[in-house]
Amino acid sequence: MTDDASNDSWVRTVRLAFTSDSVPEVRQVFRDDLKDSLVPDDVVEETETVVSELVANALLHGRPLPDGTIRVHWKVRPPRIEIEVSDGGGDNAPAPKPQTPWANSGRGLRIVRSLAHEWGVADEDSRTTVWAAMGGPSRRRV
Repeated sequence: MTDDASNDSWVRTVRLAFTSDSVPEVRQVFRDDLKDSLVPDDVVEETETVVSELVANALLHGRPLPDGTIRVHWKVRPPRIEIEVSDGGGDNAPAPKPQTPWANSGRGLRIVRSLAHEWGVADEDSRTTVWAAMGGPSRRRV
């Protein structure tokens, strides 16, 4: 991470244990990292929701990376944030589930889709990465 005041852009990567405790942990790390940034508060709040959903989905539907973790990476370029969550892949490609009013779960990627400017999935080398661009378009095209 850079502290250069003239360039409020930085990159952060965290590795989290493949446990449900990682959801509140990543929220806290993310909030702490962005607390004094030039990113608008609404973009930070929406990205916090998206990163929580993506980590929860990785835990529910994916497998850990070879080192037993989930990788969360964000790139901050005010007013935008690009977020990536990588796991060891799963049985199915991540996709929003159809809306079902009675379901107890299955809304995560629909939430991501509704909040993100754009989002996508990349599968490579036994790794699944779900990414989202918040606050504007991504420089990443998959």
